[in-house]
Amino acid sequence: QVQLVESGGGLVQAGGSLRLSCTASGSIFKINAMMWYRQAPGKQRELVASITTGGNTYYADSVKGRFTISRDNGKNTVYLQMNSLKPEDTAVYLCNAVIDLHPYWGQGTQVTVSS
Repeated sequence: QVQLVESGGGLVQAGGSLRLSCTASGSIFKINAMMWYRQAPGKQRELVASITTGGNTYYADSVKGRFTISRDNGKNTVYLQMNSLKPEDTAVYLCNAVIDLHPYWGQGTQVTVSS
């Protein structure tokens, strides 16, 4: 059974930083793309950033220049470094990974940015 577990969320003031982590565990042969989504109350879930096995990255326009996605393939872990946080970044952040051709989701971690 494969599990994704996120950590690193919390409450931070505007302009501050947080680093999210998501680790995959269980019976894993290969992890392909790893992604971070977020969902704010009353809004649709949106893709924030993604990274391929080879390190190619994608960022939503709203976070370009502020967020950095990275991964440690040896630890089956993806990170999201979030700098210059804004109140509009407040959301539940969810990790998603394609593992052995199947998509898996983490349980989510709350990020709250106060003004």
